[in-house]
Amino acid sequence: MLPTPKAILFDLDGTLLDTAPDMAAALNRVRTEQGLEAMPFDAIRPHVSNGARGLLGIGLGITPEDTDYDALRDRFLALYAEDLAVHTCLFPGLEALVASLERREMPWGVVTNKPGNLTRRLLEALAIEPTVVVCGDDLARAKPHPDPLLFAAGKLRLPPQTIWYIGDHERDVIAGNAAHMPTIAGRWGYLDGERPIDSWGAALVIDRPEDIAGLLTRSDQGAERVDAVDAK
Repeated sequence: MLPTPKAILFDLDGTLLDTAPDMAAALNRVRTEQGLEAMPFDAIRPHVSNGARGLLGIGLGITPEDTDYDALRDRFLALYAEDLAVHTCLFPGLEALVASLERREMPWGVVTNKPGNLTRRLLEALAIEPTVVVCGDDLARAKPHPDPLLFAAGKLRLPPQTIWYIGDHERDVIAGNAAHMPTIAGRWGYLDGERPIDSWGAALVIDRPEDIAGLLTRSDQGAERVDAVDAK
C-alpha cells in the first residue's frame, strides 16, 4: 500500500484530460490539406500521448528528419491551438477527485510534455487551476527525465517521496521512478501498445480515475491504524 501523499501530480493528455478528440480533429485537418482522407478516431487515440511527433508519424508517415516535418508540425499545432478545448474535458471521476483534493487542502498539479502555451491556454479554457504546472518546454529536459517532476516537487516544497505521480505512458513511470516519486499508471489513458502497461514498473496500475479516491481512503485508514498502534 502506498503511503498517504502530501500532493498528487498528473500527466495531462490521457491522464487528467481527454484531449484526443480535439487533437485527432487537428491531425485530420492536416491530412485533408495534404489530400488525404480522415483517419478513424480509434486509430489516432492510442498515439495522442506521443504528442505532435507521434501523431504526425502515424498520420503522415513523417519524422523530424523529413524536410517538411517542421512546417507540418507547426501547421498541426496551429490548427490544434484554434480549437483545443472544443471536446476536451476531464476524464470521468476526476472532477470529483480534484474537488476532494481541494477540500482536503492537498496540493495537486500537472507535469506534462505538452508545450507551455498550449497547456496553460487549455487549463484556462476549462477553468482548471492546479497548484503547480510544469510543461514540456519549461526545462531543458522533459520526461522521461525526472527533472520536471523534481522541479514540481521543489515548487511544492515537498520531498518527491511524499508525492504521487499518475500517468498513462511508460515515460511517466520512468521519470517517476528516477525521481523516487511513487508513480501510478492508469489504464484509461492513451496506451500506445508498445509495451504492456503491467511491464512499466509502476508502483500500482489502476483501471479507472475513480480508483484514486479509493487508494487515498485506504492510505488514510492505514495511517490511522499506524497512529493508533504508536499511541499505545
